[in-house]
Amino acid sequence: MHTPSPLSQLRAGALAGARRLDLSCGLTEFPPEIFALADTLEILNLSGNALRSLPDDLHSLHRLRVVFCSDNPFTELPVALGACERLEMVGFKANRIRHVPAQALPPALRWLILTDNDIAELPEALGARPHLQKLMLAGNRLTALPETLAACTRLELLRIAANRFDVLPPWLTALPRLSWLACSGNPFNDAAEAQALAAQPIPDVEWSHITLGALLGEGASGRIYRARLRGRGVADTCDDEVAVKLFKGAITSDGTPRSEMAACIAAGAHPNLIGVRGRVTAHPDGTQGLIMRLIEPSFRVLAGPPSLASCTRDVYAETTRFTPAVALRLATGVAAAAAHLHARGILHGDLYAHNILWNDRGDALLGDFGGASFFGASQPAEAARVVRTEVRAFGCLLEELGERCNADGDGDGDGDGDGAAAAGTALATLSRLQAQCLAEDPAARPTMAQVYAELLQAA
Repeated sequence: MHTPSPLSQLRAGALAGARRLDLSCGLTEFPPEIFALADTLEILNLSGNALRSLPDDLHSLHRLRVVFCSDNPFTELPVALGACERLEMVGFKANRIRHVPAQALPPALRWLILTDNDIAELPEALGARPHLQKLMLAGNRLTALPETLAACTRLELLRIAANRFDVLPPWLTALPRLSWLACSGNPFNDAAEAQALAAQPIPDVEWSHITLGALLGEGASGRIYRARLRGRGVADTCDDEVAVKLFKGAITSDGTPRSEMAACIAAGAHPNLIGVRGRVTAHPDGTQGLIMRLIEPSFRVLAGPPSLASCTRDVYAETTRFTPAVALRLATGVAAAAAHLHARGILHGDLYAHNILWNDRGDALLGDFGGASFFGASQPAEAARVVRTEVRAFGCLLEELGERCNADGDGDGDGDGDGAAAAGTALATLSRLQAQCLAEDPAARPTMAQVYAELLQAA
């Protein structure tokens, strides 16, 4: 039976009462029938079309909270957006935007995505959006950010990778809630990336020696497959059965494949990181890729990525629970990995539960370096400020673990007094460190090395 397209259903009045509408069908003009949904429509996705403008009366959709218009040929962020009083999330990734008018910024703006455009300057009015939490600007031509953004005290996630910054804005690391910062692929850290790639060579493995298997996972920057290596000499440099990450394109929401590969390689070996075994070469389509250790099937992802509602916080399964001992072990492993990276001049940039694999024992592996950046070891004061943004991200993780901890002990049910005491110590340590890591003043936060040392002592 033929299923009518969403556009056909819209025009026939069959979508009355819809709260979300997705139209990707080569549109060159905004369908006026959308206005019939004004009393219910909250999410409008017009990505993957050929639109160049939005109607001036877009605000008639008075319940609209989210607008996606990625992969369209817009050259200017539409001014019509700014009149939408409830609009919180605006996504115009991979357009041709060069101009962002101040009038295009809705007053309730919480999440702005302008990744992969042609923007050289942002309006000062962006700093007058007090609800702003998430700002994604990778892959543009920016050399600076509006200094008014220093007033956006709720800003938690910032992506400015693959732009043209000569320096990191000095006020940036003083933002009280900034936790997830990606700034690779800029002139101020290009040299560190190049040095990392040159200083720690890894084996090159030709595509003809790789047999891909099942898809294991997918993220913003690429897809990960189970794979087998074959050919003389290959097994001497890499494991026979491995995981292969193939990058999707030149620009992702976090940065570039080159920057991710540089950070993965420079990270080196660590028991709480997913080690790199080699680099894919001679792919017929020129696709870049990395060969990594294949993880045991007992490991699974700790949580799902943020939703439209949660914005910057991960979404856990309702059944996810931890004993205090497991939570402590898990936190200790992640802290060890982060401290190791910081000691090597690397900011992970995306320290989230959805980038952590764990098992029932609490063993943890931190992965996905798509948002990783190098920071200057030659400027220790700036480096100290940069890494403390990531300390807050770890504090958010501790908060999430604590919310899902069984407060009644280690869960073995034997009533053992020593076990209960150990559980109490673990919970107290996690709670104390959470408060320290989430301190509003970044300078008051501990380093990840200090956090790891305290967790190790309590483990």
